[in-house]
Amino acid sequence: MNNWNQSSRRHFIKSTASAAMLLSMPGTELIAAVNAAPNSPNGNDLPWYKKITRWGQVNITEQDPQQYDIAWWRKYWKRTATQGIIVNAGGIVAYYPTQIPLHKKAEYLGGRDLFGEICGAAHEDGLVVFARMDSNRAGEDFYKAHPDWFAVNAEATPYRADDLYISCVNSPYYNEHIPAILKEIAILYRPEGFTDNSWSGLGRDQMCYCNYCQKSFHDKTGYDLPRRKNWNDKIYKKWINWNYQRRLELWDLNNRTTKSAGGEHCIWSGMNSGPISGQSNSFRDFKAIAQKADIIMLDDQARSENGGFMHNSETGKLIYGILGWDKLVPESMAMYQAHKPWFRLASKPVPEARMWMVEGIAGGIQPWWHMISAYHEDRRMYHNPEEVFNWHKANEAYLINRKPVTNIGVVWSQLNTDFYGQDNTEEKVELPWRGISQALIRARIPYLPVHADDIEKEAKQLSVLILPNIGVLTNGQVNAIKRFAENGGSVIASGDTGLFDEWGDARTDFALADIFGVHFIQQNNTGEKQNKLAGEAYHTYLRLTPELRRQVDGPHKPDEPTIEGKRHEILKGFEETDIIPFGGLLYPLRVDTGAQVLLTFIPQFPVYPPEKAWMRVKKTDIPGLIIRSNNNGSRLAWLAADIDKQYGRSNLPDHGDLLKNIILWAAKDDLPVSVTGTGLIDIQLYQQPGRMIIHLVNLTNENTWKQPLDELIPVGPFDIRVKLAAEVPGNTVKLLVGNKTIPLTKKKHECYFQLTSILDHEVAVIE
Repeated sequence: MNNWNQSSRRHFIKSTASAAMLLSMPGTELIAAVNAAPNSPNGNDLPWYKKITRWGQVNITEQDPQQYDIAWWRKYWKRTATQGIIVNAGGIVAYYPTQIPLHKKAEYLGGRDLFGEICGAAHEDGLVVFARMDSNRAGEDFYKAHPDWFAVNAEATPYRADDLYISCVNSPYYNEHIPAILKEIAILYRPEGFTDNSWSGLGRDQMCYCNYCQKSFHDKTGYDLPRRKNWNDKIYKKWINWNYQRRLELWDLNNRTTKSAGGEHCIWSGMNSGPISGQSNSFRDFKAIAQKADIIMLDDQARSENGGFMHNSETGKLIYGILGWDKLVPESMAMYQAHKPWFRLASKPVPEARMWMVEGIAGGIQPWWHMISAYHEDRRMYHNPEEVFNWHKANEAYLINRKPVTNIGVVWSQLNTDFYGQDNTEEKVELPWRGISQALIRARIPYLPVHADDIEKEAKQLSVLILPNIGVLTNGQVNAIKRFAENGGSVIASGDTGLFDEWGDARTDFALADIFGVHFIQQNNTGEKQNKLAGEAYHTYLRLTPELRRQVDGPHKPDEPTIEGKRHEILKGFEETDIIPFGGLLYPLRVDTGAQVLLTFIPQFPVYPPEKAWMRVKKTDIPGLIIRSNNNGSRLAWLAADIDKQYGRSNLPDHGDLLKNIILWAAKDDLPVSVTGTGLIDIQLYQQPGRMIIHLVNLTNENTWKQPLDELIPVGPFDIRVKLAAEVPGNTVKLLVGNKTIPLTKKKHECYFQLTSILDHEVAVIE
């Protein structure tokens, strides 16, 4: 390990002529000069970023130089089996005696080198260090010295956040000032890497018109900057893409800087949010970043009440799908109350913290405890990570370097978030995704998020693709979906899928119309689709075909329809009703011969007063669900009635049951795992050489969505069936939480076993 301590640092600075000379030295010369240890802990061939699996962070406040008890925190690192720490270094303020002009020292730093002391202690204890930057703002003195380095609006007024000025990503602040700080820290302290949770500058809702932006945009596009947000303006859309490209340039610049100063494994890895909408708003192209990254540092500290705990495992799978399952994704997990209203210094209840951690681990994420301030009067938070982190240490061999096992893929695309979701991603993108994912969890069906560009790469593993309102599809993505169906794969699509091209411009028909047999009918003279929803549910319904109420117990009347034929298996469980709630609006579609309509639209009618709540139009021929089966085995379902969106919004069981039935029909009831028992259980199935690993997370709680959770409720028993991979013998089942081996039954290529109870989670290893 690197033992670059305070005395070594002082000796080296003293031996150089000046800080300027130090910063001018090439990184290779400096490394030789200080005889620093290679940047790969523990002496094996793997670089540190592929083997450090438990992290900790005290987010230092400017007051902490007066109260940071390093000796106590060193003991806490050991108590929590922490292998790496994230330590505030520089950016807005410096926590070390910087020599960079205008790099302001923390208010109470005094003569102390707090970053150096912590970094040195961590290295002495065998921990790696991520130097944390915060690099998008500066104070009044900096602004006065370089006003042109800061972002301004169209009236040349600088953007501010409280009393700080926001710097421009195209200015020397990012091109020169931040690289100088990175180089200084890398040379003086030899941290293993750098991270920064505010590295990407202004978000999408603010445009900068500084001279640097004006010149860069014109040089790269040939246009002047757009003067306002306008999704119908091609130049505005080019501005979106230009911003994405600049963030990728910064990623490369920062990595060149840190590697040149600190060695080939001294990486810069920013931070990224979990939700794709957050990535879009910050111009962070998740897929492009993943292709560049050695590790993803995930700044996704706590759940929303809409997403629930399950959001964390889903985020892990989504990121691994674009990053690769041989890399690592640590996540900042707040030990304080990290949802509105925020209480930065108050402990989160242990069950809330624990469930967020175990759901992340189930999705492949590595745990990273996060606290604000080095001194706390509420000391309950210190207990939150201990048990989970030590369990993780004992079982980490089963928790990394594995591949998911599922035949269900749910497609996502940041391009769709940008150019279809635009300013309404919650309605158009997030609700449909949430509805599908929560229906899958409720049905205990494991699934894999699949980027729209990676469909062919994942096709061998999958038998079903689900497209939840993927309005924007490129021609290449469309062709990949069609080839998937031509090769016998089943496809489920909803809403506006494929109605828009890569720029968000409307097509004249659905791009997948020919395989589904469903065609869009233009509703106005411009050829654009009319707005379907206004942010709330309508009093509309869907009629099931054929209608069965004539044979169902209840009051009858003479004009009840005769029963013609049998209902499709997708409608199983709805035998006592001819209608289900919908909540959206539908317009006519043209359906080809050979496609079958199972649901039709009932238009809205008054909901109040109750005396007016009767159907004005009882039946239409407007299709809500169209299915098609092909001779090659492909099954296709088009949800014109976007039940996925409605389920994400209202959580109605009818919607969840219908989605489950559609997915099971598309998959031909062929799934790699099944779990029978009572409760809401999130399931992930993985494979390693010679073994299969099933995670089961217990979400059965009244506070699964409502925060915070303060009690865990055990559920069980559960009967489990797992299809065994060819190289897995299936002789034993070991429980990593229950810490015991249990009996199993093996029949041909499947094994069966029972879990008597699950409190928060269980991990079963089948070997």
